[in-house]
Amino acid sequence: VGGQAVIEGVMMRVPGKIVTAVRTANCEIVVREEKYESRTRRFHPLGLPVLRGAISFFEMMIIGLKALNFSADVAMQQEEGRQGEGDDGEVRNESLVTRDEDMSKSGWKDQVALAGTMLFSIGMGVGLFFLLPLTIAQYFGLEKNALEFNLLAGGVRAVLLVLYLWVISRWREIQRVFQYHGAEHKSIFTLEAGAELTIDEARSFGRLHPRCGTSFMLIVVLFAIAVFACADSLFPLVFGHPQSLLERFATHFALLPLIAGISFEVLKFSGKKRNHPVTRVLIAPGLWLQRITTCEPD
Repeated sequence: VGGQAVIEGVMMRVPGKIVTAVRTANCEIVVREEKYESRTRRFHPLGLPVLRGAISFFEMMIIGLKALNFSADVAMQQEEGRQGEGDDGEVRNESLVTRDEDMSKSGWKDQVALAGTMLFSIGMGVGLFFLLPLTIAQYFGLEKNALEFNLLAGGVRAVLLVLYLWVISRWREIQRVFQYHGAEHKSIFTLEAGAELTIDEARSFGRLHPRCGTSFMLIVVLFAIAVFACADSLFPLVFGHPQSLLERFATHFALLPLIAGISFEVLKFSGKKRNHPVTRVLIAPGLWLQRITTCEPD
């Protein structure tokens, strides 16, 4: 089971289905169910270790953005035409379920908007977490030493990641999303423990989960240092000349799916062996980072 916080709600994903639940202003819960089977399950060769992680990484980007767009649409509809209280003064608390067979197909404008959002997000991410660290390391004249170059670039990348998460966590709206993130983790802990899926049971569990996307991002950042250092050392041997900044960027960007795939396997393994003393030490930095991206739900 995987999940993600959205605006006033959560998205949960299991094999064969994705469900997004969003709370409206009048305390109703809109539930959207979609049938979905990962390509790693539909095509068995794609389910091989590492390869499945790279594919899942890109799938979750698309799924996550769609879930966020759905929650934003619900919020916008509430702002445009908010429903009032009932005649008896009580706020209705009903669950509205929308299944994929009942949903109308998204128009081309929605698809273009989603594509535009993805391109903008990827562009911002590439500029901030790829080009900027490489430019800073190049500025300090470390391009001839692959290890030192990537240690500095990786350090800058890690600092930018923590700083970025800390800055957005100061926004009240994002803090609310991080509350839902904490609630999602508590729910998954409850499920994994075999406990009854109730609010009272879920409250007793922690909000920091070792198989979280926040931990995944940190694993990617740290593991990339070693992979990029090896690639940069091999580049002059293969091509016969030192890398330019553009060539280094292209090499690193091309290796991102491999790094994502291996990081995915590391994350899955840490989730299964979370109680082992060595694993506890290794997953600690990711759990520390989750103290920023999760809040205790109300």
